[in-house]
Amino acid sequence: MIKKFVSSLMLFSAVAAGGSGMSFADDGWDKTFEKSDRVNVRKVEFSNRYGIVLTGDLYIPKDASGKLPAIAVSGPFGAVKEQSSGLYAQTLAERGFVTLAFDPSFTGESKGTPRNVASPDINTEDFSAAVDYLSNSEYVNPEAVGILGICGFGGFAINAAAMDTRIKATVASTMYDMTRVSARGYNDSVDENARYEMKKNLNNQRTEDFRNGSYKPGVGLPEKLTGDEPQFVKDYWDYYKTKRGFHERSINSNGHWNMTSSLSFINMPILQYSDEIRSPVLVIHGEKAHSRYFGEDAFRKLKGNNKELLIIKGANHVDLYDNPDKIPFDGIAEFYKKNLK
Repeated sequence: MIKKFVSSLMLFSAVAAGGSGMSFADDGWDKTFEKSDRVNVRKVEFSNRYGIVLTGDLYIPKDASGKLPAIAVSGPFGAVKEQSSGLYAQTLAERGFVTLAFDPSFTGESKGTPRNVASPDINTEDFSAAVDYLSNSEYVNPEAVGILGICGFGGFAINAAAMDTRIKATVASTMYDMTRVSARGYNDSVDENARYEMKKNLNNQRTEDFRNGSYKPGVGLPEKLTGDEPQFVKDYWDYYKTKRGFHERSINSNGHWNMTSSLSFINMPILQYSDEIRSPVLVIHGEKAHSRYFGEDAFRKLKGNNKELLIIKGANHVDLYDNPDKIPFDGIAEFYKKNLK
């Protein structure tokens, strides 16, 4: 039973300037968290280097004056900006930052076809595109821009920091390395022969997809639980499939990743140059998270005395999506205040 759910989650169930005149979205609140009365939020669009138009929510403190430090936020993998990333963005905006929670390429309100596909390269680029936008915003000090990735986008955030020297500080919260789990399975349990069979099946699916003119979805979270699922599947379900975190545009809530997305993740590992990151990095993980080893291994590869690992006592993977008693928002804000100047 566990092997079944592990293999399923390996298939991924697991252009305007800042002052462009867009009106603030004060009604029609569509987030999974309560709206703050201390922050203004507006919908924005910007393009990445591949010409894909990304959509984000820009959060600005109501008492803002001058050019502020800024943070681009995305994740978890399969989520949208109205869920966890928006909560992080709004909460950090309450603490004095301009923040941008955005939908990655091919998902949510962002453009790109086919839909519900992911890429280690393009999703890393999405963070740099958000830095492009923030660096040109009238509200932002371009020398004080950081990023924050949650779950799979924690891995992409560290990957982006290894490439983009404009990123002055990075937080990876409850991170996954999606390329590692796709190629090797949980706890590196998939060997070369199993990986080869997986690639054969996925490439056969490519042929069928071309023949059919459509892309077959992978296996996502079940619509109902039987009670026999591993605890981490129950934790995901409790967030994405209930009132707590459900959103109709979220792949993990209401859809499935494109099955053949995993081919590029199997073949192109991220974090290859993360040991060359010179800017500060904070890795946060739950003590009881099934994914904890991703964060600890990523942290071990980082070099320098400006890297931090924070393990949250008693927290599981999903607690760091939205649990205010577990997410160390004050500590995250202090990290950015120290390093975004």
